[in-house]
Amino acid sequence: MAHFAKISDTSKVLSVHVVKDSDCLNADGVEDESVGQQYLERHNNWPAQMWIQTSYNTSGGTHKDGGTALRGNYAGIGYTWDEDNNIFYGKKPYASWVLNTTTARWQSPIGDEPDDLTDEEKEADTHYMWNEGSGAWDKTTPPA
Repeated sequence: MAHFAKISDTSKVLSVHVVKDSDCLNADGVEDESVGQQYLERHNNWPAQMWIQTSYNTSGGTHKDGGTALRGNYAGIGYTWDEDNNIFYGKKPYASWVLNTTTARWQSPIGDEPDDLTDEEKEADTHYMWNEGSGAWDKTTPPA
């Protein structure tokens, strides 16, 4: 099954539709995005160029089964389609974060969250949370 994101005129994902593989095959029997786009235009009254194929198996710029990643992330409702970088990405979590167009993910200005929790901290469900005010990763532990 092929998945296509329905894109608004402001590049937001409105919905994701599943199309049978047979409805996306060209005359040579090869899956072709443009054939799927034409099928969706005929059956959904939405312009072909506003349907963008997405991969259910792609997240963070990688394919979960080791295949070829398609467009950064599987498109979700409310995601943004970035035509220039050929990626889908989610909502920006904090004002200071920047988009990594290679992984199609937002990153803090100081990098990924630390991975230095001790076994005891992990057992206590301690984790890091971004603190926008201080611009740092803070350790937090839920109350006992």
